[in-house]
Amino acid sequence: MSLDPHDIALVLMKWVILVCSLSFHEFGHAWAAFNLGDPTAKLKGRLTLNPIAHSDLIGTVLLPLYGLFNPGAFFIGWAKPVPVTPQNFKNPGKDGILVAIAGPGANLVICLFTLVGLIALGLAGANGMPDSIFQTLLSGFKFIFWLNFFLAIFNLIPIPPLDGSWILRAFLPESFLGTYNAFSRVGFIVILLGVYKFGNIYFGGARSNLFGLFHFVGLNHLARMIS
Repeated sequence: MSLDPHDIALVLMKWVILVCSLSFHEFGHAWAAFNLGDPTAKLKGRLTLNPIAHSDLIGTVLLPLYGLFNPGAFFIGWAKPVPVTPQNFKNPGKDGILVAIAGPGANLVICLFTLVGLIALGLAGANGMPDSIFQTLLSGFKFIFWLNFFLAIFNLIPIPPLDGSWILRAFLPESFLGTYNAFSRVGFIVILLGVYKFGNIYFGGARSNLFGLFHFVGLNHLARMIS
């Protein structure tokens, strides 16, 4: 596939946004764990926004770049999981849930700030910003918003090793934990097959519900900007 310099620059920009978003997600886990009494991530150098500390060669570099350079290809990416020692928590069950939620929560924080940026952009566009600059910034904001929104809801799927599995595990009866832990060995394969077969239904439904929420609270203009 031949790409001109503009296309290459656009792909690299999207990749940098992805890497930063994944790093912020992992930082969210590390920050929550540290504040709940577990210094493991900090001692391992993971309580940082530095993408190098969180990057995985295959999941953060090779596969995402392949997907971005080949539109239509299966796109997936991940960072190195943050190490957590639940025994350091005062309440391992509750605190473990909070640490699990902190990663997707970090992505939703980015979404929130992106919406603020979109509001500012809309005001700038209404006050004479050149349309070419407006459209470029709008495309960038939309990419940041949807990437982080989908990272958040993807990681909440309750299949190991995703964050949702740690939340579900806290509510499972002890007698079922052995079976669920055994399932974690094939969890990644289940995720890949599930996203391939049902991803459009899951993510499409989440997107529709988000638009419904925006319209319900009167954010129709913002909904149009990100659509």
